[in-house]
Amino acid sequence: MQTRWDIGESVRVVRNLRNDGTFAGTAVGELLIRAGSTGTIVDVGTFLIDQVIYTVHFLDDDRMVGCREEELDDIDAPWLPSRFGSRERVASAQRLKLGAELTIAPGTVGEVLRVLRDGAAPVYHVHFDSHRGRVFAVPESALRALEERLEKRHEIA
Repeated sequence: MQTRWDIGESVRVVRNLRNDGTFAGTAVGELLIRAGSTGTIVDVGTFLIDQVIYTVHFLDDDRMVGCREEELDDIDAPWLPSRFGSRERVASAQRLKLGAELTIAPGTVGEVLRVLRDGAAPVYHVHFDSHRGRVFAVPESALRALEERLEKRHEIA
């Protein structure tokens, strides 16, 4: 099986890495490594015969995490930092309108499905709980962290 990187090469992780149940000492779903972090490949192996798994040492976090090839990129590849990552829960920071009839109220909760980094600023594919089955392209400025939404609700009460 061909591999894209070799032991000793530096890479960047392109999405948030969460514990899928294989990382001891942390809860399933807990954030292990944030997108954009860089590390060095220390081992290359396989999973289920057909998936290459790279063990990457993320020095800043002092963690070694197994990564699939599609979760990594070359260290020198252009990188656009983003505030949110895939699978993160967010809230709309303002009223979002699509056409004449579809509106998403401020504070509506959703989940980031994908981060698009090919423009001047990140754009997110978001699935809002109030609009099941629909995916919206939302600029970073129109979203806020779910924790911010909860903090503001407590300030009002």
